[in-house]
Amino acid sequence: MSEVELVLRSTRVVTPQGTRAASVTVADGRIAEVLPHDAAVPAGARVDDFGDDVLLPGLVDTHVHVNDPGRTEWEGFWTATRAAAAGGITTLVDMPLNSLPPTTTAGHLGTKREVARSKAHIDVGFWGGAVPGNVADLRPLHDAGVFGFKCFLSPSGVDEFPELDQEQLAAALGEIAGFGGLLIVHAEDPHHLGAAPQPHGPKYADFLASRPRACEDDAIAGLVALAQRLDARVHVLHLSSSGALPLIAAAKAEGVRVTVESCPHFLTLTAEEIPDGATEFKCCPPIRESANQDALWQGLADGTIDCIVSDHSPSTADLKTADFGAAWGGISSLQLGLPAIWTAARARGHCLDDVVRWMAAAPAALVGLDHKGAIAPGRDADFAVLDPDASFTVDPATLQHRNKITAYAGKTLYGVVRSTWLRGRKINDGSTLAEPTGTLLTRP
Repeated sequence: MSEVELVLRSTRVVTPQGTRAASVTVADGRIAEVLPHDAAVPAGARVDDFGDDVLLPGLVDTHVHVNDPGRTEWEGFWTATRAAAAGGITTLVDMPLNSLPPTTTAGHLGTKREVARSKAHIDVGFWGGAVPGNVADLRPLHDAGVFGFKCFLSPSGVDEFPELDQEQLAAALGEIAGFGGLLIVHAEDPHHLGAAPQPHGPKYADFLASRPRACEDDAIAGLVALAQRLDARVHVLHLSSSGALPLIAAAKAEGVRVTVESCPHFLTLTAEEIPDGATEFKCCPPIRESANQDALWQGLADGTIDCIVSDHSPSTADLKTADFGAAWGGISSLQLGLPAIWTAARARGHCLDDVVRWMAAAPAALVGLDHKGAIAPGRDADFAVLDPDASFTVDPATLQHRNKITAYAGKTLYGVVRSTWLRGRKINDGSTLAEPTGTLLTRP
């Protein structure tokens, strides 16, 4: 075994066995041991003692739109990964759309990897895309190391990434199941969308009415039935409708291979608080009412919802017009997800062990990164140091995102990230971010 070069010590270390006082030893960028707090320090090792600040595993965010290359005025690998590092995230998986070209062929994946290579402040993996006409590209993308495939069941908002109809969905999922892959799905039913009143103008209530809960519920029901028939593995993206929870719970109980995520904005923001014209709150599916949010938290508590990820979907300010029908739909929260969720979780009686399960362990398991997401021997030495009792007021000017637009502006949140560590190296000290040292990841 390599010699220990670093010891990280805290009275509160979140491990898979619970939170306890511990000393975590690091050798060659991996966790060597998790020892008692007062364990002797190996000769030559440096010690960082965080006192009562909490040592967490680095968070894993499997739903990030980096938009690079092609729409780098919206975001980019340099700014997105800096924002992630500032927020305690040490691994992200980039979505296949909103970049040009989209990640729908192995060649396009190569283009994206080349762009990301020198800009990644944290570790970065990639999703592939399933779009009409690219079934033959799915296996080559899988072999090239994507973590799975994203598709839409309704229009994506960009012409170069069309949605799948039911026949195309079955063909793509059959192909993916054949090589043991994962399909992740934006599940909104296009027929419900077409029948609902179309949104226009500044009223949030009109926008919410244009994307009713049945739009998600029916799309998820169809997806679950198809996954069951094909014995395929599927993942429901950004669940906002609590109406789908009983169906999902029943499917899991029957052995259907379905997992589910939700997002900080659905779990911390409510329709009742959104002012008219405030399109920084617009996303698809939409932020719903407080009673719906309560049910989503219950779904997290009982395990129906597996994980929480950002769905960081940025845009330039000019696309966030005051018209909910015309404005770009997406919320930028990469840097703020941990404090936003911790603020809400602590108010509902949850602990940081729960937050780590939802935001580190479960996303890592979703994509098979068994060397991420936990403070345990053999895992990467990726950490976030959090002062859970400190609060701050969100000032958009302090965000690392390229465009300083956020639905959290002015909100007071608990949980200040004091530092972030990637494979035993401090990449964020709370005020300064190191130069890029992230690695491009491939599916194990």
